[in-house]
Amino acid sequence: MSTADGETGEIVFEGKVASPGLVTGVLAVQTQDRSPDRVSRPAGDERAALAAALAEATVQLQELAGRADAMASEILEFQIALLEDDALIEPALEKIDEGASAAEGWTAVLDAQIVDYETADSAYFRARSADLRDLKERVLRLLTGGDERRSGVPADSILVADDLTPSGFLEIDWTRVRGAAFLAGSPSSHVAMLARSRGVPLLVNLGVEIGPECDGEPAILDAVEGRLVARPGPSATAEYQARFAERAARTAEEAGYLGRPARTADGRPVSVMINVDDPALLEGADPGHCDGIGLARTEFLFLGEGALPDEETQVAVYGRLLDWAAGRPVTIRTLDAGGDKPVPGLTLIGETNPFLGFRGVRLSLARPDVFKVQLRALARAAARGPARIMLPMVTVPSEYAEARAILNQAVEELRSEGRPHALPALGMMVEVPAAALAIDRFDADFLSIGSNDLVQYVTATSRDDGRLVRLHDPLHPGVLELIERVVAHGRSRGIEVSLCGDMAADPAYLPGLLDTGLDRVSVSVAALARTKAAIARYGGGPGR
Repeated sequence: MSTADGETGEIVFEGKVASPGLVTGVLAVQTQDRSPDRVSRPAGDERAALAAALAEATVQLQELAGRADAMASEILEFQIALLEDDALIEPALEKIDEGASAAEGWTAVLDAQIVDYETADSAYFRARSADLRDLKERVLRLLTGGDERRSGVPADSILVADDLTPSGFLEIDWTRVRGAAFLAGSPSSHVAMLARSRGVPLLVNLGVEIGPECDGEPAILDAVEGRLVARPGPSATAEYQARFAERAARTAEEAGYLGRPARTADGRPVSVMINVDDPALLEGADPGHCDGIGLARTEFLFLGEGALPDEETQVAVYGRLLDWAAGRPVTIRTLDAGGDKPVPGLTLIGETNPFLGFRGVRLSLARPDVFKVQLRALARAAARGPARIMLPMVTVPSEYAEARAILNQAVEELRSEGRPHALPALGMMVEVPAAALAIDRFDADFLSIGSNDLVQYVTATSRDDGRLVRLHDPLHPGVLELIERVVAHGRSRGIEVSLCGDMAADPAYLPGLLDTGLDRVSVSVAALARTKAAIARYGGGPGR
């Protein structure tokens, strides 16, 4: 939706906030339309040209993955796997053999695949259509002689595009670019998650065309109220300046909570921990600002080329986390591969719906050779501090019991070998609705609610699909009822319950969580101050 002021020339576009922020800049309007009839390439071996473009695209993605954090690397690995998929490559080669150019053949095949993905019954495949569009454009740029990556977005600008895929987002130097606004997209997409982790203001789902006439025009990106103001008039400019000063003051106020224990306005203590994708992200972070690590993901250890990580490699990484925490508890999640996080040589290829497929603890139990190595490493690291193990995607009690048996075997092996070790507490993620409904049947040492997947499964909506934003609601009564159910179970049994999903870091959702009686959350390092301040402003609710 957009409105225009005929006197000032001001145009206001309305969208959804995907990553909060308030900035000014000049608009950089970019489109991705590169049909092969508007570009040309010197004549030559079309098969070889396509092969070279695919190889270079793979190198580019691998370079991005190599300098990205764990979350971004997981996403990029999926795209790299697509470039090796014969189901995409062989039909393009057949088009070339029929007389098409490499660009024409690639475009025809990818366009058809994109339509198939966009119209699929599976929400997983609909969400992955953005990755196919990204690959189409990346390879086309290489085939047409230009490597015009998104890194060329002008400094101090606000990028306007139809959408961005994760690799496109990661190619941009966001220390120079002030923010972005997309015509499509979803606040729950991977790009939105990347933007939030980097503090990049982002609006999505504008739904209306922003033409090239706006390119280079001054603008205000209001990723708080959900507006993009092009050619702002005096009134909008004055309002922005006042709100920016107010926001700066609030940020300074929130920073004052970092070194304090988190408490609600009526004195209720709340434990605030951090989520960690990669130990490198802890550089410069103060462990005294949190109550420990509530979720340490381990997928980054298993990504990339080569063999799976050995025991010694894993012990060293887990030990770094414990050393940093300096005696505070560290909860390390076992490998959560599958879904949108493929691991070469481990996850299955070609599942109809990977989000409902062979992922998380299901995959670990099917590969005890890999699982036991990780459990041995975790038990050895536990000798250095209070490490805790968390199992992802648990659905039935037998999965938890089987994992505990393998952990006990690993600990017994270490004891017989005379290696220093400890038996860590073994907990589980509560992200499958069936597990939340039957939580009293599990004998877990602790519980952590994974709100990202729980919301997705309860509402039957893909978090990457902008068309489903209205339905993908973390405050849906069904979601809150399950969370309250798990919290009440923990209280009755004396079992610690935390929540480590995106809900905890959003001040719009945090009061609803605290209303359930939840008193332990885990958020990104960047969200610590904001979360502690939001807790301090909370005055108590029905779940206390």
